[in-house]
Amino acid sequence: MPSTTHPEFNNHTEALEVAQAFPSAIQGKTAIVTGVNPNGIGFATAEALASQSPTHLILTGRTPSKLTTSISLLRAKYPSVTYHALPMDLSDQSSVRTAANTILTNPSIPEINIVINSAGIMNIPTRTLTPDGIEITFATNHIGHFLFTCLLMPKIIAAAKTNPRGTTRIVNVSSLSPTIAKMRWSDHTFSIKNKDLPEAEQPNYNVLRQWGATDVENASYVPVEAYNQSKVANVLFGIGLTRKLWEKFGILGAALHPGIIQTELARGFGDKELEAVEKMKQAGYIQHRSLGAGAATSLVAALDPGLAEGMVGGEVRDGKENWGAFLLDCQISGLAAHLAVASEEADRLWGVSEGLVGEKFEW
Repeated sequence: MPSTTHPEFNNHTEALEVAQAFPSAIQGKTAIVTGVNPNGIGFATAEALASQSPTHLILTGRTPSKLTTSISLLRAKYPSVTYHALPMDLSDQSSVRTAANTILTNPSIPEINIVINSAGIMNIPTRTLTPDGIEITFATNHIGHFLFTCLLMPKIIAAAKTNPRGTTRIVNVSSLSPTIAKMRWSDHTFSIKNKDLPEAEQPNYNVLRQWGATDVENASYVPVEAYNQSKVANVLFGIGLTRKLWEKFGILGAALHPGIIQTELARGFGDKELEAVEKMKQAGYIQHRSLGAGAATSLVAALDPGLAEGMVGGEVRDGKENWGAFLLDCQISGLAAHLAVASEEADRLWGVSEGLVGEKFEW
């Protein structure tokens, strides 16, 4: 059964410490990190990877100037790495396809060893649909990553074929949402009032109120619930990847909660959300950690060989499937709700995701 090899790693461990523990998993490899800007955990993730001399480090983001600044900062410390800036708007499928094609047609990048899907948005104040007709939080946090990862699969599989089994990884940065939320299968565009959803799909109203939402039963779109949906999807996507790719190629998917970090993710918060966050801080529910500590669990998920040992597929522990699919504080966590780690839910999400991008993926 999967496990971690450094039980001493915890919520205070820094990403650089994790990278230094697994140098051979990075040296000479090609890694992609999405959502990189100098003030986010994507940058801290990229910095930790750069410290151990990957051959190629591909950084994606919506804002080219932030990518340029990030690469300048990284190159000043780690000049031997070949950096690639890849502008990409994950909410726009045409942008995602263009970015993926840029990598696929680059002959200097024959394979991709590690993908860390770190980009994300949160608390968009009003319900917003993308040009593809998808709620923008779900589109950005899940569907964009789903499409990007699947399009890159030829080069990910190429890495799996030439490297030890289990070392090729796809990591999705989730949150604590999978511990208290489940998928809203009948209404992913948030057009139906919560109280009119099937009872099994109605959100956790107490959690929504805790985040400052009011009249939640009569609301159809609640910003934090849109975020919760996308973060549950991150976990189920990782499970879906493992189910499709582990047996044949030895490719592992995983997801994690990075901890709570002060980043640009909170830029969409309104007064009610900010007030709610302050109350949770005072109650001790929220404790911020550094950017480096926020990136550490991503590095464990991407690098720790123990996560690939004993893999049979769908391991059950404490009545939950897919042990090892969700990490917290640099260790495997059993806190995710049953429906956030269920294989049947992962298969269902895969089908929904293929429908939303208009393409089926078989490898």
